[in-house]
Amino acid sequence: MAKQIYEVIELLNKQKTKVDKIKVLKENESWALKDFIRGVMDSTIEFLLPKGAPPPYTAAEEHNCPSSFLRENKKLAYFVKGSPKAENLPALKRESVFIGMLESINPNDAQLMVEMINKKVPKGLTRPIVEEAFPGLLRD
Repeated sequence: MAKQIYEVIELLNKQKTKVDKIKVLKENESWALKDFIRGVMDSTIEFLLPKGAPPPYTAAEEHNCPSSFLRENKKLAYFVKGSPKAENLPALKRESVFIGMLESINPNDAQLMVEMINKKVPKGLTRPIVEEAFPGLLRD
């Protein structure tokens, strides 16, 4: 079973060498992981959501989440500037979809989503590691 994004990031942080970190990324490759990495590191990706902390929301219970970032990542198109899905969605509806995502996924992944919107790169994730693990992923 595929690891959640936060689990991959935690595992990445436990690795001591660049080679081991690259191996973790490659072994856990998923569209959701790549979308997260692009969202947080690629300067060509701009989000149409307010920066900073999101409005108050009710986080899902860690052991009983109705969904996962692995499934919900398709909704990222609603938040990215230039996406037809995002451009045609009113700001209030876009923010409502975002809050719904945060409430339905693991709270650790929800925190990573907020950090992605704010372009806060997780500890242990560096550009050289990403470029070697997934060549061509970052477009800036």
